[in-house]
Amino acid sequence: MSTAPVAAKKPQSRTHHNDEYVDDYEWLRDKDAPEVVAHLEAENAYTEERTSHLEMLQEQVFEEIKERTQETDLSVPVRRGDWWYYTRTVEGQEYGIHCRAPIAGADDWAPPVVAPGEALADEQVVLDDNAEAAGHDFYSLGSFDISTDGSRLLYGVDTEGDERYTIRVRDLTTGENLADEISGTGGGAIFDPRGRFIFYTTVDDAWRPDTVWRHEVGAASAAAQVFHEPDERFWVGVGRTRSRKYLVIEAGSSVTSETWLAPADDPDADFSVVWPRTEGVEYDVEHAVIDGEDRLLIVHNDGAPDFELASVAADDPQGERRMPLPHRDGVRLESVDAFRDFIVIEYRREGLTRVAVASRASRSTGVEELSFEETLFSVGTAGNPEWEQQTVRLGYTSFVTPSTVYDYVVATKELRLLKQQPVLGGYDPSLFAQRREWAEASDGTRIPISLVYRSDLVTPGTPAPTLLYGYGSYEHSIDPSFSISRLSLLDRGMIFAVAHVRGGGELGRHWYENGKKHHKRNSFTDFVACAEFLIDNDYTASDRLVAEGGSAGGLLMGAVANMAPQLFSGILAEVPFVDPLTSILDPSLPLTVIEWDEWGDPLHDPEAYACIKSYSPVENVRATHYPRILAVTSLNDTRVLYVEPAKWVARLREVGADALLKTEMAAGHGGVSGRYGAWRERAFTYAWVIDAAHAHPSYEGDVTAA
Repeated sequence: MSTAPVAAKKPQSRTHHNDEYVDDYEWLRDKDAPEVVAHLEAENAYTEERTSHLEMLQEQVFEEIKERTQETDLSVPVRRGDWWYYTRTVEGQEYGIHCRAPIAGADDWAPPVVAPGEALADEQVVLDDNAEAAGHDFYSLGSFDISTDGSRLLYGVDTEGDERYTIRVRDLTTGENLADEISGTGGGAIFDPRGRFIFYTTVDDAWRPDTVWRHEVGAASAAAQVFHEPDERFWVGVGRTRSRKYLVIEAGSSVTSETWLAPADDPDADFSVVWPRTEGVEYDVEHAVIDGEDRLLIVHNDGAPDFELASVAADDPQGERRMPLPHRDGVRLESVDAFRDFIVIEYRREGLTRVAVASRASRSTGVEELSFEETLFSVGTAGNPEWEQQTVRLGYTSFVTPSTVYDYVVATKELRLLKQQPVLGGYDPSLFAQRREWAEASDGTRIPISLVYRSDLVTPGTPAPTLLYGYGSYEHSIDPSFSISRLSLLDRGMIFAVAHVRGGGELGRHWYENGKKHHKRNSFTDFVACAEFLIDNDYTASDRLVAEGGSAGGLLMGAVANMAPQLFSGILAEVPFVDPLTSILDPSLPLTVIEWDEWGDPLHDPEAYACIKSYSPVENVRATHYPRILAVTSLNDTRVLYVEPAKWVARLREVGADALLKTEMAAGHGGVSGRYGAWRERAFTYAWVIDAAHAHPSYEGDVTAA
């Protein structure tokens, strides 16, 4: 066995607020330097060698994922205009094929049923991602929009992984691309309703989407700047209302937002602000027609921590407010979707997502919540582009129920099952149990833990190998969801658990507020409390417990590795944000200033500096016995730069930790592209998890035996 690569020490001093920190590995930031590339490649070679004994297990897990997946399949068609749109997958092909077929008639809202591999009548291929990806190591489709009349497609493609897209336009009557090509854009470009103009965003030097542009299709003239956001804390995006009456520009930071509208039938018109920004106030705008009047439905937190719904006149948005849905403590209102004849409300109650429908968009309408039988589940709207549609497309899943698509018929209150994700090989949901437990944090707060396992292989009270997942930032909730790849863990007698730590949004806005900035340490201690609960209650043991988190969840992994290494047999950190102080101190780095609302501003605030320094994984590595650690990153990631885990692993090696680094050399924040590549990447990490948790490498025989 070769020895681990040793990164050279090239000390660089950093001083802020009378505190000096010497960083030996900052030189690794220059990804174009031959010595940096050589170091990353050496790390990859070492990781490959150290995990070579898992190659058979990796291949087995990959084949399990592949054999359980219906490779030739298609999505449930969604109606847009005169067409049904859907995406096909074909066995052996990495990417989807976007197709459409004409609707039978204006009143046709029931999607056609077609067997995988069979074509609908008059089916057309709109875009074949496999053809677009040919010749590229990485491919990601960003923007994808169809003009209202169905004659033009715009699509944005990233072939590097850096989330910069080149927009192209296709004439769908001929299948040929037009001359228009716009490079270096952000995601989310759209047509105006007539398909005459493209609205898109570009980024500043820190890769922040800051400017909205208008390009006339086919015109040789330069694009016109429509909107620019000078405040470095704010992102901008562009869209349109479902009614297609308004174009929408949104500017938002982590805690403040502002929306601007313009009439969609006049793309040259100026945008006007709905509510001028107020620090700490967030809001979203939806156009509705109520009692024949154009109204704006605004979900906001102005004096309403868990958000409430206001209704204002579209021509006087800063005037009188009606309150269709006042604030309710403990019910986190998340969004409202308006249609011609009804509105749909999405919110979070008791830690779970909820959907309710009001059958008429009227002030006097009652709201009816859709009910489901499982105790743990996730539900939300999914693909509802048409203003006049009579149904609501819903996505539903749980830890044991595969992803399911429903249409809710508003007039009859019927929930129609359209499709459930196929799981090949005889999947039996009755073999699996999901449950919720509650750990107690050091301050007395009760922290929910979700668990799923095979009830015939795991007996609560008998410690089982366990993977404990956590995130805990940006008010992002980790809701119950099904995973084919996860079955490879559960079939080996493992428990999969989620620690719903503060900093997420599972239990409302206060759950988020108490896990950010100077409260950030709560996220880490909550995770530790969940691990201790699982050990103390004999769900698992410290020599069988692996922790996993990615991105901001990777920060969680790095922090708990330093705080409580004795609780874990392994830690999997994916694109981990483990050098936060260095990154957040440098406004020139991508997205830094935007992050100050989430973590604090250590550049100007000494208390924020001290707080982040106290938990920064890189700066708090200590001489102790760490569990096995695997860090996975991508060279072209612009959200969490590869240098952070590279520096972290180098620091861990200094104190003798068994730490591995795997860098994808042609990928971004989401990892490798293509479904087979993603399956192989998951098979690699899951084989490592199975080994680190001392689970049985095969699900044949007595899988509970260590």
